[in-house]
Formats: sequence, structure tokens, C-alpha cells
Amino acid sequence: MENFQEQLKNRRTFAIISHPDAGKTTLTEQLLLHGGVIREAGTVKGRGSNKLASSDWMAIEQQRGISVTSSVLQFDYEGKRINILDTPGHEDFSEDTYRTLMAVDSVVMVVDAAKGIEPQTKKLFEIVSQRGIPVFTFFNKIDRDARPALDLVDELETVLGIQAYPMNWPVGSGQVLQGIYDLQDDKLVPFKNATTHTEIVDEAMDEIELLRDAGNEFDEDKIAHGQLTQVFFGSALVNFGVTEFLREYLNYAPAPAAMATVDEKMIVPEDEQFSGFVFKIQANMDPRHRDRIAFVRIVSGEFTRGMDVMLQRSGKKLKLSNVTQFMAEERENVQTAVSGDIIGVYDTGNFQIGDTIYSGKKTVHFPDLPTFTPELFNRVIAKDVMKQKSYHKGIEQLVQEGTIQLYKSWNGGDYIIGAVGQLQFEVFQFRMENEYNVEIQFEPIGSKVARWIKSEQLDEKMSSSRNLLVKDRYDQPVFLFENKFALNWFHDKYPNVELEEKM
Repeated sequence: MENFQEQLKNRRTFAIISHPDAGKTTLTEQLLLHGGVIREAGTVKGRGSNKLASSDWMAIEQQRGISVTSSVLQFDYEGKRINILDTPGHEDFSEDTYRTLMAVDSVVMVVDAAKGIEPQTKKLFEIVSQRGIPVFTFFNKIDRDARPALDLVDELETVLGIQAYPMNWPVGSGQVLQGIYDLQDDKLVPFKNATTHTEIVDEAMDEIELLRDAGNEFDEDKIAHGQLTQVFFGSALVNFGVTEFLREYLNYAPAPAAMATVDEKMIVPEDEQFSGFVFKIQANMDPRHRDRIAFVRIVSGEFTRGMDVMLQRSGKKLKLSNVTQFMAEERENVQTAVSGDIIGVYDTGNFQIGDTIYSGKKTVHFPDLPTFTPELFNRVIAKDVMKQKSYHKGIEQLVQEGTIQLYKSWNGGDYIIGAVGQLQFEVFQFRMENEYNVEIQFEPIGSKVARWIKSEQLDEKMSSSRNLLVKDRYDQPVFLFENKFALNWFHDKYPNVELEEKM
């Protein structure tokens, strides 16, 4: 049995980011295949059973072929315990992805080798670079016609502003793919069924010589601080280059790191005091039980089943007796877990996103997680007035997940839903119908500029058709301005009133 210190050294926790359709979920499944927890791509095997499941476990994800939740997936490989957080690819769910990126120690960036750096990848990379954590780049789909590898690496450096160090190099692509050249072991890893094209091999060897003469120096310190990215080429769909990538990733990816509290104290993983934070809440992972799971990243210490913890925000003492770890929607009760691990705590309504929990008498408080101010708004109405109980429960639970935001009309009970993107409304409507058996309809309010106002500065007469007064879920007053012009008009009329972008 490994002791606590040995377990810490073996933990690797990372997120996979990409633009939609770059192959992120396919790569995730191939990694799970290496860990022995799936039998074939597209299926996840429950531990100790033959039951199959999908890493995109929500029904709408399966129907539309998109990821809109952050799956937490765990497996063992070559002596390491690996926690993968497979983030939503769609930009409408960036907020969920941003919070997930706060819970990892490194990031794998998947890029379509035919398309290069796309907008969503650039946007997500900017968040990652602010944290200064290691980034590993996987140029995917080289079994299809790809852009020249030198162009891809150059774009990576110029667009994202990070130095690149190729660990392998593609020899051709698409129908003339010969393989990848391992630059560490100085050997060709041939692509299966490749037909020989000597001129393509020669061209690749010329490029490799150029890299060796003029490329960046290998620098482990720069890798550790997110200033240099190791670059890999391969194809997740046909499981080519994935093994090479995984082994090199495990050589250089960091074990769990220390984290700063709000008063700038560093909590180190080796600290015996248990601490962690809630970065995600998910309702109805098991529709049969209408459950609600709070995902906790353990920052320090060791979790043991049945332990008592303090919820920092409320000062409430909680017993963590029903805690799970995940393989997509497959789950099993966990007895122990350590720094770097992700655990799922069954929640009856105690937790909010960003909450800190800790054991012992020494108070721990980690910083709040990022939130987005919504830009699109809809009134929401239940079609069947007889289903009010399910309607209210569904809205309450889905809002607590943090992917949509709830407001109420100031002097009435109308529900108004705010979101960053249109797809969030579609997912909300789908889940209300499929998980709570409630059909809803939307009355679009349109695009608005949301600004919070302090209660002591509020005069209800300030509200007009240009700035709708509503309450947020904590009953704080919010103005929904028609546009930036209306916001500026309000500033001119009430120069002493302070408005805030988010609370």
C-alpha cells in the first residue's frame, strides 16, 4: 500500500482544451483505452463490470455530438494515477471550462492539424497562460491532409506567444502519411499500411535538421512555467502517436502543486490538513436518483470516508460519508483520496461553486472562481401549470450548476434566465424536459448589458424601458440595460451611482 507521500508523487491532473471538432473527446477515449477502462473508442467500461457508457454521458451530448459538461475521468497507467477533466468544447460553455482550468496542474491542447489554431483554442489558452501551468500540444488528425508542420509550429508560437519544442515530427500526412519521427529516440514510428514515398521521408528529414539547427532549446523550467510547450503529432481516431504522447506527458507533467489562499498563504499538497474547493456542481448524473454532485479538487491532505469538514462560507460542519470518484457516469464509493484527486460529494444543497472545505481548526479560504456576466436573456414559463413543483426544482438545481444565471422581475415572480450563449438555453430547455419532465417556453428579452447596483443607492424610479430592474438569485438588484448607449445615458444621469459588472 502506497503511503501518502508516494501517492502525491504519482498524481497527474490535467484538462484537455480545444476548439470544437478538433478531436478532444476522441483523444480522451484513447487515453482511457490505454488505462484499460474502455474496450473500444466510444465506450467506457465500468470498473469490475461489463457495463458500457460514454464519456459524453448527457443525452443531449450524445444526440448532438458535442461536449457541454466537464467530465471527470480517472485511470491508472504505468504507476501513475491520472485524473482527466474533459472540458466542454463549445464556446457557450466557456465559463464551465474556465472554472475547470482552476482545478488542474497542467493542460493538453488539442489542435486540428488541418486548421491550426482556432478562436476557441486561443481564448482558452489565454486563461491557461495566466496561471503559468504546463501546456502540452497535440496536433491531431495527421491521417488526413494536414497543413505543413513547420507552418503549424510557427503559428503556435506567433498566435499564442509560447515557445514550441517538437517531441516528434510528422512524415507526410493523409494518404501519404509515412509515420512520425521520434526526435528523442531518433527513429521512425511507421504508420500502419503506409506505402513508401521516399521523397516525403527526405523532406521530413530536412525539416528535422532545420529544427535541430534553429529550433528552441529544450528547457524543463520553461515547460514547468508554461513558457515552452512540448509538441506532438498524431491521430487520436486511429490511435497513432497517442502512446508516445502519453508516455512523454507523464515524464514531464507535474505532480499536484501548492495553491494560494485569499490571504496569500500557500497551501502545499503535503500539508496533513485536508482542504479543497468546489469547482463544479452537476445535477442528475444519475437520472434515476435525481442526485446532485459537488466536484471537489483536493488541494492538501488526505480525504478519508466519513471525515468531518468545515464549509468555509457558512461555517457549517459537514460529514463526508457519501463520496465518489468517476469514470464518466460510472462511479464508485471512495474510501481515501489525496491532493490532486477529484472527488464527487453528494450534495443536498449545502455547496456552491467556489466553496472551500477543510478539516481541523486552521481556517482555509481559497479565492473565488471566475464568473461571466450574461449577455443573452429569456423569460422562462412552464407550459403546464400543474407541474410547478418540478418546474421550480429544475430551475433551482440547474442554476446552481453555474452554466446559466437566474433573475426575477423586481416586483413579480417571473423567472428570467441569463446566459453567455444561445446553446446554453437549448441545453437548459432539453434538460428541464428530459430530467424534470417539465416543458418550458422562452420569451426572448434579447441581448442586454447587466450591471449590479448597491441596494442603498437604488431608487426604483431609475428603472425604465431602457434599463429593466431585476433581482439576481441572491435578491441583489441588477439593471439589464438595452445597450451600451443606455448604460452611458444612465451614468450621465446618475453620476454618483456605482454600477458593477458582476457581484
